[in-house]
Amino acid sequence: MEKKIVIKKTQIDKLEDVSIFFQKLTGLSKTKIKDAMTKGAVWKTDSRRKRKRIRRATARIQQGDYVEFYYDPDILSIVPPSAKLLYDMIHYSVWHKPVGLMTQGTDYGDHCSLIRQSETYFQSKRNNFPIHRLDRETEGLVVIAHTSDAAKRMSTLFQNREVVKRYRAIVLGNLGFPDKVEKIEIPLDGKESITEYQIEGYDSVSNTSIVTIWIKTGRKHQIRRHFDIIGYPVMGDPKYGKGNKNDQGLQLRAISLAFRCPFQHKEMCFHLQGYSIQVKDD
Repeated sequence: MEKKIVIKKTQIDKLEDVSIFFQKLTGLSKTKIKDAMTKGAVWKTDSRRKRKRIRRATARIQQGDYVEFYYDPDILSIVPPSAKLLYDMIHYSVWHKPVGLMTQGTDYGDHCSLIRQSETYFQSKRNNFPIHRLDRETEGLVVIAHTSDAAKRMSTLFQNREVVKRYRAIVLGNLGFPDKVEKIEIPLDGKESITEYQIEGYDSVSNTSIVTIWIKTGRKHQIRRHFDIIGYPVMGDPKYGKGNKNDQGLQLRAISLAFRCPFQHKEMCFHLQGYSIQVKDD
């Protein structure tokens, strides 16, 4: 069984091809080094302290550069599911991220990320800035900005809570009657955290409730943590809850996004089911 190899910041003392340098250092074959590079596991920090992934095996590293190598055969062997582009505004795009795909990569690579799929999707090269994130286990809608201006404008919408994010989840237990919107206001990580939800129905056979959820804040694992805290964990959650494990995976989906487009100045609403898009003119 192959072992994980981590080479932290190492300074280069002569001009050399990256792949040859790491072959000597690790004993790995050129093919494996090339595969790891293509999938984003090799990094370079130049004299300007700019850190970026190096993907070409023939890329040259110079004296004074720092390189890093994060080799994990288990991660590199993963075949990621494909995301679907729903809307392209040029400045930004909206994607359907499937279960099993990260929003962005890690030091060990980015081939299993939505950001990388966006980078390789468009024929003309674009920048890709994640505006918000979904957990790897969560399916749903994600916005990616393609210019620094778009990233600033879209981030402002999210920060000012001008984006309505709606989720659908199946939770363990009977939450009660589906009559009104309830609110969970339990701080997470010492910060204000607000989750609103409405019960859509209850199945007595599986003892589960279907809920529609709106989050007013964006804390890490907010929905999953909040419902676990109140005693109704999301079904299939691998991290939170007891008695809620299953074989179908996390039963949580980001089903819609609504906001006023900062470029067209129109109300935009994206729905996951059926991939519908609504645009409301002023």
